[in-house]
Amino acid sequence: MNETMKIIFGLVGGLAIFIYGMNMMSECLQKAAGEKMKKILALLTKNPILGVLAGALTTAVLQSSSATTVMTIGFVSAGLMSLPQAISIILGANIGTTMTAQIIAFKITDYIYLFIFAGFLISFVSKKEKVKNIGQTIFAFGLLFLGIETMGDVMKPLASSAFFVNMIGKVSHIPILGVCVGAVMTLVVQSSSATIAVLQNFAAQAGPDGVTSIIGLAGAIPILLGDNIGTTITAVLASIGQPKDARRTAFAHCVFNISGAILFLFLVKPYAALIQFISPKGNEIDVISRQIANAHTGFNLVMTLIWIPLIPLMVKIVMKLVPDGKEMGTKALENPKYLDNKLIAQPAAALQLVAKEVMYCAKLVDEMIGKLQYGNGKIDKENAELVEENAKILQKLCASVNDYFASLYSGGVLTEEQASQSAGMQYILCDIDRIGQLTREIMETVAKQNKGKHKYSKEALKELKKAMEQIQMIYGSCIQAISGDVNMDIKELMRQKEDIMQLGEKMRKNHIARVGKGKCDSKLTIPFNDVLHNIDRIGNSCVNLVEVAKENVTMQAFFAED
Repeated sequence: MNETMKIIFGLVGGLAIFIYGMNMMSECLQKAAGEKMKKILALLTKNPILGVLAGALTTAVLQSSSATTVMTIGFVSAGLMSLPQAISIILGANIGTTMTAQIIAFKITDYIYLFIFAGFLISFVSKKEKVKNIGQTIFAFGLLFLGIETMGDVMKPLASSAFFVNMIGKVSHIPILGVCVGAVMTLVVQSSSATIAVLQNFAAQAGPDGVTSIIGLAGAIPILLGDNIGTTITAVLASIGQPKDARRTAFAHCVFNISGAILFLFLVKPYAALIQFISPKGNEIDVISRQIANAHTGFNLVMTLIWIPLIPLMVKIVMKLVPDGKEMGTKALENPKYLDNKLIAQPAAALQLVAKEVMYCAKLVDEMIGKLQYGNGKIDKENAELVEENAKILQKLCASVNDYFASLYSGGVLTEEQASQSAGMQYILCDIDRIGQLTREIMETVAKQNKGKHKYSKEALKELKKAMEQIQMIYGSCIQAISGDVNMDIKELMRQKEDIMQLGEKMRKNHIARVGKGKCDSKLTIPFNDVLHNIDRIGNSCVNLVEVAKENVTMQAFFAED
C-alpha cells in the first residue's frame, strides 16, 4: 500500500473512531445524567441569561450543539418554547459546543489505553445501569482520543509534502478560502466537533522548519469560522417541514454564526494575537491545539455577548427571513401535536413531548364527555358528530404515541428508570383511549335509539346527563391526579367511583319502573343497559388512572422541575 492510501485510510479511520467515540459518549452521558438533564432543561425560562446558561449546559452534557439545536427546534415546533427563548438557547449551545475542543486540547496521549481499559472494565463488571453508563462514557472518551491520535500519526508525513505545504500556504494567506474549507468539511462530516478535532491535530504538525505550525493560528481561525457556518446546516435540515417559528429558530442559528464569521474575518490577525497572548506559552506546535480551542470559545462568547441584548433584533431578522403567511407543513388534527421524531436520541426531551401529547389526548376525551348533553330530551347532532370526530382523532393520536414509544424502546436510548416511567405512561394512555371510545359508544347508542321509532323518555335522558356529569367530574379529577397535582384526595376519587356505581343501579331500577308504567319502551332496555355498562367501564378506567396516580406514575415525572 502506497503512502497516500495509508494517509487517506488513516484519516478516515481515525475520524470514524473519533465520531463513534463522541456519539457513544454523548449517549452514555445522557443516560448517566438523565435526571440532571431535566434540571438543566428547567432553566429554559424567559430570562435570556438563564436561557444561554441552559443551552451551554445542555450542549456540554450532550457534547453536540446540533443535538441541542434540534431539541430546541422540536420544542418550538410543539409550542413549548417561544422564539426569543429558543434563540437564547441557541446562543448558549454555541458556547457549550466549545467544551469538546477544550477537552481535546489536553495532552493525554500516554493515558488513552488506560481510559479504554478502565471504561471497559467498569462497564463489563458492574451490574448497575448508572455505573455501566459511566464506564461506557470513560471507554468512549478513550476512543475519542484514540481517533485523534490515529489522525495525528497519519498527518505527520503531510508536513514534508511540498505540494501539501504549498496548498496550505494558500489557505493560510486567503482567509475566505479557509472559511470555505471549514464549511465544506463540516457539511461533509456533519459534526463541527470532528472538524475542529481534525484542525487541532493538523495544526499541531510542524512545518518545514520543524518548529512552527504547518498552518499557524492565523491560518486556522478562518477554517474555524467556516466550521461554525457549516454546522448550521443541521439546524436548517431539522427545521424542514416544521412550523414557521421552528424554521425561524434554525435561521437564528445561521444568523449568529454567519454574522460572527463575517465580523471576525476582518479581525483574524489581531484576534490571533489576542488568543496567543491569553493562552499558555511554549513551542507553537505544542500549544496551538489549546489556542484553537480558546479561539473557538472566545468567538462564541464574544458573539453571544453581542447578541444577548440584541435578541429582539434577531427575532425581527428571522421574522423577515421567514415571514408570516400560509403555514407550510401544518399538521392535521389527527397528527401528533407535540411529538418530534428528531428527538428520539434525546430521551429526556422526547419524554416531555410524549407527556404533553398524552395530556392533550386526555383533554380531548374530557371535551368528548362534556358533549354528552341530553338535558332537553334531545341529542345535539353537532355534539354527536364532534364526539365521533374526536374519537377517530384520538385513536390515531394514541397509535402515533405508541409508535413513538416503540421507537424509543428500539433505539435503546432509555434508562431503566425512564423505561419504567414510560410503561406507566402507556397504561395511562391506554385507559384514556378506552374512556374516549366508550364515550363514543354511549353517544352512538343513545343517538341511534332516538332516531328510531322507540325513543328514550326525558326522565331517562336527564338521568343519563346526570351520570355523565358525574363521570366528567371524576375523570377531570383523575387527570389532575395523573398530571401530578399533590393536593388531589385519592380516597375521595375512589368514593366518587362508588357513587357512580350506585347511580347506575338506581338508573336500572328507575328504567324498569318506567317500563312498567308505560313511560319507556321495553325494547330500549338492552341499549339502555349497554349505556349503563359503558358508564361502569368508564368508572373502572378512572379507577385504573387513580391507581396509577397512587403509584406516583404521573406526567410530572417527565417535566423539568420548576
